[in-house]
Amino acid sequence: MNKFRTKIYHISTKKLKGDSPVKFAVLADLHGVMYGCGNHMLLQRIEGENPDAVLIPGDMIYSGDPATLYPVADFLIRLSDKYPVFYSLGNHEYRMLLDPALHSEYLEYERLLTSAGVCFLHNEHTSMKIQGTDFVFCGLELPAEYYKKPKSPALSLTAMEELAGPVAQEGIRVLLAHNPKYGNTYFSWGADLIFSGHYHGGIFRINENRGVISPQFHLFPAFCCGEFKRGGSHMIVSAGLGEHTLPVRIHNPRELIFTVLLPAE
Repeated sequence: MNKFRTKIYHISTKKLKGDSPVKFAVLADLHGVMYGCGNHMLLQRIEGENPDAVLIPGDMIYSGDPATLYPVADFLIRLSDKYPVFYSLGNHEYRMLLDPALHSEYLEYERLLTSAGVCFLHNEHTSMKIQGTDFVFCGLELPAEYYKKPKSPALSLTAMEELAGPVAQEGIRVLLAHNPKYGNTYFSWGADLIFSGHYHGGIFRINENRGVISPQFHLFPAFCCGEFKRGGSHMIVSAGLGEHTLPVRIHNPRELIFTVLLPAE
């Protein structure tokens, strides 16, 4: 039976309007891995925490196996019956979207989920009031060249703003950005909360923030896993709920993340 750990981050912020905390469940890099029939173990754990919303910074599927689309869609439809779900694409979704042989099948996946209420953010913003506070969710969808191996281009702030637009001026700004390589740019953009994945914890995890290698074959990559801070901004990088091709993890458990925002005293 597949196993995962639960990792909970607590963040205090003066931007919450009321006294109630706000909780997000964060699912990254599932890659079609199943935790029991219908992913019931994962669903039960999420239900046990009763989050205000579910955030997905990409790679729920595995582009090398289109059959992963269907169990993931079923799982997310069940989640969306209970919670708002915001979904930005990772490189695997984006790869299927661009592949002429898989394009139609992938679009049907999005259609099913959109019909069920899942909000896909293709370099888009959407807002929602949660516990009396305005939140703005943005999904950054990077072109394929930003995932090239071993070298990918730098992402300037100008290039990011051309893709995703400028940061919102009001509310708590939440950025879903699959590739953590560009963490410095995400901080400069001005998000309050950033959620990423992609690195799978660096395969061999040295400590909470350091892993050995990225998917682009960079050794000891920055922003590999865990929590990073700059001023009042927080970036959380998931080690992921799955993997593909070579399912190797050393001192690096699969993880489901919850982030709890608390009113600052």
